[in-house]
Amino acid sequence: MTQADENGPEAGTADAAGTGGVADSSLEAALATAQSEAQQAREQQLRAFAELENFRRRSLRDIEQARRYALEKFAGELIGVKDSLEMALAAQGGQAAGSAVLAGVEATLKLLGASFEKAGITEVVPTGETFNPEFHEAMVAQPSTDLPPNSVLQVIQKGYLLNGRLLRPARVIVSREP
Repeated sequence: MTQADENGPEAGTADAAGTGGVADSSLEAALATAQSEAQQAREQQLRAFAELENFRRRSLRDIEQARRYALEKFAGELIGVKDSLEMALAAQGGQAAGSAVLAGVEATLKLLGASFEKAGITEVVPTGETFNPEFHEAMVAQPSTDLPPNSVLQVIQKGYLLNGRLLRPARVIVSREP
C-alpha cells in the first residue's frame, strides 16, 4: 500500500490543491503588478500627450505674439514723427505763406495715419474719460467744476496702442476738486 492509499483520496487532493493555491496567488500577484505597471505607463503617456499639447499651444501663442509685436520698437519711433508732423500743422495755424509746405505735411500725416491703421496702431485720446493709470500719465492735476474729479481735462500728448498693447501712455491733465 502506498501512502496515498493509507491517507485516502483526500490527502492527494489536498496536496495538489495546496500547491495549486500557491501558484494561483503568485499568478494573481504578478497580474496585479502588471496591471498596475500598465496603468502607470498609460498615465505617463497621457501626461506626455498633455504636456506636448500645452507646448504646442504655447509655441503657437508665442509665434502669434512675435508676429503681432515685431514692429513695436519701430512703431514707437514713428510716433515721434507723427507728433512732429501734427505740431507743424498746429504751428502753421492757417497762415497762407507756407500753403505748399502745409499741404505736404498734411498729405504725409494722412499717409502715416493710414500706415498706423494697417499696422494695428491706435491713438489713445482720453479727453473727458476717467483717468486710467494703465493708459494715461498724469502731468498736472487742475481744479475743475466742469468734470468730476479724476477725469481727463486735456490731452497734452496722445498715447498709442499696438494691437491693444500700450506703446506710449497719453500724457494728460487731470481734474480735481476745486
